[in-house]
Amino acid sequence: MDVTHDKLHGGRVHLTQPRDGYRAAIDPVLLAAAVPLAAGERVLDLGCGVGAISLCLMQRVPGSSVTGVEWDEQTAALAVRNARDNGFEDRFTIEVADFTHLATDWEKEAFDHVVFNPPYMTADRAELSPITRKQLADVEGEAEFRAWVIRAHRSLKPRCRMTFIHRADRLEDIIRGLDGFGEITVFPLWPKQRVDAKRVIVTARKGVRSPFRLAAGLYLHDGEGEFTKRAEAILHGAPLEMV
Repeated sequence: MDVTHDKLHGGRVHLTQPRDGYRAAIDPVLLAAAVPLAAGERVLDLGCGVGAISLCLMQRVPGSSVTGVEWDEQTAALAVRNARDNGFEDRFTIEVADFTHLATDWEKEAFDHVVFNPPYMTADRAELSPITRKQLADVEGEAEFRAWVIRAHRSLKPRCRMTFIHRADRLEDIIRGLDGFGEITVFPLWPKQRVDAKRVIVTARKGVRSPFRLAAGLYLHDGEGEFTKRAEAILHGAPLEMV
């Protein structure tokens, strides 16, 4: 596999990833920043890929640990390599499996947080990539959105939190699929002022009944096309407070 060597969090996170196919950009960094993680807490990263979300979480919160689940052996091997290269090998473990095939009681109620960056498109709406790994990362296959939520619910401790990023135009499907969760917060990511949001970060807690909240969100770019100061700070490792 041909790879590139990239950096996140202002160079503090080193990421080896495939040159072709799905490549981590800003979405996993923003998602990781939105997780209210504390030292000593455990995170499940579903469909972790090469570990971009996991690495950003562990870099930001010393003492946290992550278990990744990734079906592709080569990609999982890169995630392990990335954890080692960043000095996180003792805080990162990986399960090489399709999460929909894990036993129902696998790591049941074991995690303080579950995160995921799922395929954004349904098969009937997608223009398929000729690169298999990219197609599987972009387009729902056997694991439709609800399957990710079900696994998160099984793996979370009671009253603990699931956080994910998705397309804004799928919010109707997303909200409908969050049975078993409450305190749902939707945080829009606005490309710039007066432009519709393309992405949203959603967080929800298992087994609580607090009301739904639509947060103010984050403007990513200013009028000159540069990252806003707040977005720049988050991309360099600051937390994204969803208020």
